[in-house]
Amino acid sequence: MSITTSGERPMSLEELRGALRQFASERDWDQFHSPKNLAIALSVEVAELLEHFQWTPDADSALLARDQYSNVREEIADVLLYLIRLADKLNIDVLPAATEKIQLNAAKYPVDRARGNSKKYTEL
Repeated sequence: MSITTSGERPMSLEELRGALRQFASERDWDQFHSPKNLAIALSVEVAELLEHFQWTPDADSALLARDQYSNVREEIADVLLYLIRLADKLNIDVLPAATEKIQLNAAKYPVDRARGNSKKYTEL
C-alpha cells in the first residue's frame, strides 16, 4: 500500500490503519508502539496542538494565519494518526466506538436540558 499524495482520493480509515501498520513495520517501530507509549505520544501531540491556541482569545481561535493553519493541520493529523495506531494496537474499531459514544452522550445530554448549556451532565 502506498501513501496517498495530494490530488488522489483520501484513504479510508481502514486503508489509513493499514498504511500506519506498514509504516511502523518497515521501520521496525512495533517494538516501541505499546499502548502506553502510543497514549503518551498522543498526549504530547495534543499538547503541541494546544500550543497554537495558547493565549489566543476565543474569538481569534478560528482565524488562523496561513502558516499557523498549516501547523495546526499537521498537529491534528498527528493526533489522528496516533489515535488510530493506539486503537489498532488495542483492537478497537474507532467508528463503532465513536458511534456508540455519540449515543451515550445523547442520553447523558438530552436536548431539552443541555441545549445552550455547558454544564456537565451530572449538573444538568
